[in-house]
Amino acid sequence: MKVIIINGPNLNLLGKREEAIYGNIPFEEYLNGLRSELKHLQIDYYQNNIEGDLINKLQEVGFTYDAILLNAGGYTHTSVAIADCVKAIDTPVTEIHISNIYARENFRQKSLLSKNCKAVICGLGLDSYKAALLTLK
Repeated sequence: MKVIIINGPNLNLLGKREEAIYGNIPFEEYLNGLRSELKHLQIDYYQNNIEGDLINKLQEVGFTYDAILLNAGGYTHTSVAIADCVKAIDTPVTEIHISNIYARENFRQKSLLSKNCKAVICGLGLDSYKAALLTLK
């Protein structure tokens, strides 16, 4: 099964920023562990801070991959364009959040993406990604 994790803005700083919220492990380190543990999955990875580049990647993989895990970061709450893209592609998208967005600031409690996603997983730290991957058959 071909899966891609797509991370949005500032997620390249995992392990360095707001460790109380996001932890102290760099994402690439965590990803290596996932790949070792879930060898039956081909897990590709893409991170970008630019909204249009995220849309381009979603369009590129959104008709050929089996699953997409999308952590759009701050764009979750602001990007109609990413929400429209998720709706337009064939590949099912699971919305991922490291923190529990519903226990955070009011503006973070509204996702423009959720209605177009297969599922939403949040609040499990980096294991939000693993939880989503474990649901894949």
